[in-house]
Amino acid sequence: MPRWLILACTHFVVGITGFAAGIYTLPILTAPASPTEAALRSSTPEALYSGKLSRDLAGSDLLHWGEGEVQILPHRIAHIGRLSPGPDYKLYLAPHFVETEEAFLAIKAASVRVGDVRTFNGFIMEVPADIDVRDYSAVVIWCEAFDQFISSAAYQPPRQARK
Repeated sequence: MPRWLILACTHFVVGITGFAAGIYTLPILTAPASPTEAALRSSTPEALYSGKLSRDLAGSDLLHWGEGEVQILPHRIAHIGRLSPGPDYKLYLAPHFVETEEAFLAIKAASVRVGDVRTFNGFIMEVPADIDVRDYSAVVIWCEAFDQFISSAAYQPPRQARK
């Protein structure tokens, strides 16, 4: 095998590895500071609802997971826990609990995007005024860039079950 072909192949592999490492580490390096646990707890003293994020969901894996607690208030959502780092995470409110990519894609049109998740060790997110958290029953953390399910938590029964 010619030497130039071996060098081209090894350089290509190193380039792809570096690119993949950059995709994974860039969100970690550029993430703003996470709120302290005291700030997270004090921001949600009168939560309407709460739910648990778990690493054990069918759609979660080694690189895509969340754990901890979500506190839902009328105008604020707080996550007290950890998320796997990644690019372009979004927080959605969904009409019912899902635990896989396919299940979320099926209800994504009926879900509402609350905002961008920029920290991986807890976050506090303001809910836009036109969103009523009582109209939904679950939070979903989703990677928009790769259409990848990260985690979700139910915080109340689905609307059909409440009637």
